[in-house]
Amino acid sequence: MDNVFNRRMFVKGVSALFAVPPANCFAHVAIAAENDNVVATTSYGKVRGFTVGGTKVFKGIPYGDTTAGRNRFLPPKKPASWTGVRDALAFGHTAPQMSNGVRKSGTPEQGEDCLVLNVYTPEAGDKNKRPVMVWLHPGGFISGSGSVPVENGVNLAHNHNLVIVSLNHRLNSFGATYLGEIAGPEFALSGNVGMQDIVAALQWVRENIRHFGGDPDMVTIFGQSGGGRKVATLMAMPDARGLFHRAIVESGAMLRSTTREDAVREAELMMRVAQLQPNLDGVRELQNLPFQKLIELDAAVQKAFQANHSAMGMKVALTEPGMSWASPMVDGKVLPNHPWDPRGPELSADIPLMIGTTHTEETLFDRPTPEKLALTEAELKERTAKRLGVNPDPVIAAFRQIYPDLSPWDLYILIASEHPRGAYARELAKRKVLQGRAPAYVYRFDWETPEGGGHMRSEHGVEVPFVFENIKIAGPLISKMPEAYALSEKVSASWVAFARTGNPNTPKLPNWPAYSVERRETMLFNNECKVEQDPAKPARLAMEKVLKLSS
Repeated sequence: MDNVFNRRMFVKGVSALFAVPPANCFAHVAIAAENDNVVATTSYGKVRGFTVGGTKVFKGIPYGDTTAGRNRFLPPKKPASWTGVRDALAFGHTAPQMSNGVRKSGTPEQGEDCLVLNVYTPEAGDKNKRPVMVWLHPGGFISGSGSVPVENGVNLAHNHNLVIVSLNHRLNSFGATYLGEIAGPEFALSGNVGMQDIVAALQWVRENIRHFGGDPDMVTIFGQSGGGRKVATLMAMPDARGLFHRAIVESGAMLRSTTREDAVREAELMMRVAQLQPNLDGVRELQNLPFQKLIELDAAVQKAFQANHSAMGMKVALTEPGMSWASPMVDGKVLPNHPWDPRGPELSADIPLMIGTTHTEETLFDRPTPEKLALTEAELKERTAKRLGVNPDPVIAAFRQIYPDLSPWDLYILIASEHPRGAYARELAKRKVLQGRAPAYVYRFDWETPEGGGHMRSEHGVEVPFVFENIKIAGPLISKMPEAYALSEKVSASWVAFARTGNPNTPKLPNWPAYSVERRETMLFNNECKVEQDPAKPARLAMEKVLKLSS
């Protein structure tokens, strides 16, 4: 079938999505669609894209069938083929979710026909074999989209001669409700269908990316926050083996996932909140709910889950504070074991890894206020005790040893940023190193954004526009900073070097050694980039003790 779309009107409107940077900055992609006669072939039919600044863009290509109705909670199915040329000029549906500001970011409306991907390439259909980088969006496992403007792949593809792919997949209860115990074998894999969607997208890449100028044998998966957790999970999934060759985890280390027992409790909670019988008939009713009603139900279940998971006897997984509802589960098949606990997954032991965090991750989640900035030592101890769940004195003392002049509030932000995001990133890297089969490279992003006051603002996600070379739309203050563009050149070059070779070293940076358990070499990204061995070692040791991680 052909998409009905007025391409001339699209070309007129596309210029609003892209902007030109200051003249003294490196070349960002220019402003408007140049033509709409770009056609590529896929396994299911031909698609028509458009050109922006020399980059060919294809949006909303289906890699799976609709997930609505009887397909809800089941593994993804292949999309239907079409005749003629299908327009790939606009993003596809955003996966159903609570809004959480997603629509405000400019992403399309929601719908269950959301198994779509986007391709950004210097040239479609040529014989070149460019590295392919597949972006997995942030938002935990409950929200987000592969269509967010700051994660647009035009600049990265254009400036580095590689292919960028982003995608949408099922989230929250649509993507990870384990109904096998309730409804029988038909739903045995329902606890991981969102992750299976990503595998289906990677299979599409393997089968089709050569038609878009990409090399299916040089694929890097990378993601931030929840996207990083998806990367870490894929490294432990047998069905994903061979579909990617490098992995980058940005602020998303994940050691453990949801157990089968906890997944059963989550499903029972959903049926109870929905006032449905916990059997096949009840699940059929759940499949037939309008997706908007299921979103409302999902919100109620998330609230009940966060309030009651301890009382329900559920164990908080070693992921992030407040384990999210609908995380992937250890089902023994799609995900045979916990991804990175007690050791790294054997099936991805040969995959090079880059992993890191930002220095003050927690600032994004705990914004400073005048009251917080006036935090007393007693209040610091109280907050830290609540965060750690243990006597905080040794941890506070260790951080004070390194940062003697910081205020109580600033010290708390550093502690919370390490518990567990910073600590888990290093632990995951260590477990990778101990496999002895492929290197791990560890970084910390120290650059502080001036947006929002600029206080302790090397926050969660701050590196994303630097990676994508989208500084122009990263914020009104950042967009005017030559040093931000200069750092973006270094960061993106390093990510691309890793995608090409499995080694992030580039002439734009000082030598970046692979991580070792003895020296713990870490690249610190800032206006002046440098490598340190075991930065903030006393704090690391104190946090590992709290988290019961070996030092």
